[in-house]
Amino acid sequence: MLDILAERLRQGRRTVAFPKNVPDLPPRYRGLPVLADNPCLESCTACAGVCPTGALGVDAESLFIDLGRCILCGACERDCPKGMVTFSRDHRLASSSREGLIVRPGRRPQVTPLEPGRRRLFAKSLKLREISAAGCNACEADTNVLTTIVFDLGRFGIDFVASPRHADGVAVTGPVPRNMLAATIATFEAVPDPRVAIAIGSCAISGGLFAAGGDAAHGATPHLPVDLFIPGCPPHPLTILDGLLRLLGIPTP
Repeated sequence: MLDILAERLRQGRRTVAFPKNVPDLPPRYRGLPVLADNPCLESCTACAGVCPTGALGVDAESLFIDLGRCILCGACERDCPKGMVTFSRDHRLASSSREGLIVRPGRRPQVTPLEPGRRRLFAKSLKLREISAAGCNACEADTNVLTTIVFDLGRFGIDFVASPRHADGVAVTGPVPRNMLAATIATFEAVPDPRVAIAIGSCAISGGLFAAGGDAAHGATPHLPVDLFIPGCPPHPLTILDGLLRLLGIPTP
């Protein structure tokens, strides 16, 4: 027993200090894309052509990346001949709106806290029922990591629960194909009002890599009134936590 206590003291605090400060992220981590405010090469489609989800494009306004479709693979950064696209180490990717995920030069996603009524209800106790709607289990794994001692989601009053009847909202992962659509909608409707809906990962936002398939897999966005969009494939646990806290009006760095 003494040896166990001594080892516990040696290890010290294991929970990250976020949101007091941001923990170190892995060297290979790709965060918020940064787009150069310069004209692209004329008729160049090099970076857009390698994007597996069609997230990258150019319109009359500027070059843009749709984070709701982006899987953060980095192919555009690697293949752009002019270096117009780079990936920063900024973990803050969540948005309150689908349109807010369209990243342009000098523009980034923003999270607007819930309106005062729901914020008062959920600020110290937000219970979520996760709906795994045909995902690959990567997003599910990262939401699960949030419940470990490293992130300790429960210290903010946020927990995942086993029934929508015990929940304040749903967290959807996966592309929501036709065979999961009825179950997804029924689960959300079983949550008592007022409620929240959160889409986690590019699949849940747009269908991700499955959007072009023949099973109408376009995520939760067309079917639920989503309050928070958390992009990534999968999103880093810190990205998910940051989005949840911002939704509740809790300041983060």
